Amino acid sequence: MPEMSQTAPTLRALDYRRELQAPGTKHAPYEAVLRVAELPPGAMRRVTRGDLDILLANTPAGIVATDDRCPHMSAPLSVGDLDECVVACPLHEGRFDLAAGEIVQMPTTGGLDPDGRYHPVWTASGHEPKSDVPGRKAEARRFTRVRRLRYYPLRIRDGRIEIAVPVLPGAKRSSMRETAERVARDRRARVAKGRRTSFSSG
Repeated sequence: MPEMSQTAPTLRALDYRRELQAPGTKHAPYEAVLRVAELPPGAMRRVTRGDLDILLANTPAGIVATDDRCPHMSAPLSVGDLDECVVACPLHEGRFDLAAGEIVQMPTTGGLDPDGRYHPVWTASGHEPKSDVPGRKAEARRFTRVRRLRYYPLRIRDGRIEIAVPVLPGAKRSSMRETAERVARDRRARVAKGRRTSFSSG
């Protein structure tokens, strides 16, 4: 029997839980955002579309597209560290499992211990509690929570990673084809208006 040559592993999109899918992406068009060669195993990249920053990560569970914002205080996860499927936030040491969408370690500032328990902000984790300085900041810290990761559908086609990117309310995003169609419509409208003007003046 001939010896089989080893081939590169097949890249695939992460199979995330559907309830974690980003809003507005169910019927959103797919857009090529990065060549597969630009995202080797273990790498993370940030791609930006309008006001939306997306983290692409090549994990052992598959390629992930999620917000490039820590669900705690919005620090960019793309400058953090990736260990297998777990990304560590560079700001407050929060760790998030990109494959499961779960919090591995709570951020350690703003009055939250790594296990998610609240402590007054001026108290080091594991020490005797001190009281917060009263006010809005103390109240806000007490109610701080970490939201869930949300995922963007992606597919791999012709060596490119494509993401379903929602058009956010008020955002202006159009493809070259849409722009060309809009220009052609405007031109036809101007020509039609010119004809009406010339007919009515004669």
